[in-house]
Amino acid sequence: MAGRALVTGANGFLGRHVVQELVQRGYIVRALLRPGTAPPFPAEWAVEYCEEDLARPIDMATLVTLVRGCESIIHAAALAQVNPARNPDVLLANIGGTENALRMAREAGVGRFVYVGTANVFGFGSRSSPGDETRPYAGQRYGLDYMDSKVAAAELVRRAVSGWQLPAVLVHPTFMLGPGDAKPTSNALLLELYHGRLPGYPPGGKNYVHVRDVATATINALTMGRVGESYILGNENLSYREAFALIAGCLGVKTPRWPIPAGLATIYGQLCDVKAKLTGRPAPLNAAMAAVANDGHYFTAQKARAELALPQTPIAQAVAESFAWFKAHRYV
Repeated sequence: MAGRALVTGANGFLGRHVVQELVQRGYIVRALLRPGTAPPFPAEWAVEYCEEDLARPIDMATLVTLVRGCESIIHAAALAQVNPARNPDVLLANIGGTENALRMAREAGVGRFVYVGTANVFGFGSRSSPGDETRPYAGQRYGLDYMDSKVAAAELVRRAVSGWQLPAVLVHPTFMLGPGDAKPTSNALLLELYHGRLPGYPPGGKNYVHVRDVATATINALTMGRVGESYILGNENLSYREAFALIAGCLGVKTPRWPIPAGLATIYGQLCDVKAKLTGRPAPLNAAMAAVANDGHYFTAQKARAELALPQTPIAQAVAESFAWFKAHRYV
């Protein structure tokens, strides 16, 4: 038996894949869910369940109960909302939640703590010189609490490594695609393209990765990788024009035709911010999101391929599997 692993954010897009892979590898899985969440996994997986909201202050006795008997923790819980750009709930979930997860790890004396962050905590690069784990954070320009909070959370983990020798490895996925995105989150892009809601493409781009590859490398980090090190989990760097064409081709729909100039995207984002301020409700876009879309967020996952055996499933396959899952579950 591989041991017992506690997974936070177990019912999220990535968390579901992590739990499935852990079960397949013979781990006993304890899934930490927010209170009131229905058990999401098949009974035959024999997943243990516990409930708690890591974003709130939690007494030590409760934390001890949650983690008792666990040899490792995979902390995948996070709030990835970027609209509105400033959101106190995001700070509580991503920073406060990580603080509580670290308290659990210290109390339990776990053999490995895997923190799931985001590649955006590193400086991005160009297609010819993509960003890696050595580049300092460049996202402060956007004013997004999501990115800023993930930088702060990763720093908490690194301080725990140096301060009290937490055996932690940090993994940082890029933009994940694949089946099982129930909310949906990142795969909502497919639905937007399928329904023809994206007439054009912004000038930037990003790195894409299959969610199952991320789950595989995340679990590999329980026994592989170097303590205290960060690993970008990514695959293909694509401009938005290339990505939209690839996705549209897989879905059998028209490719968005019109380039959206950076200046126009900026103005539209600013107008959306004004509308949100006047109405008190988030608009479909904000200035920060427009700024992100104007930039090329390109990364290399060479380090994770070498040290965490990160698979590299083609993104076209991730798109096809995601769309098939959407159809099977009547999203389209």
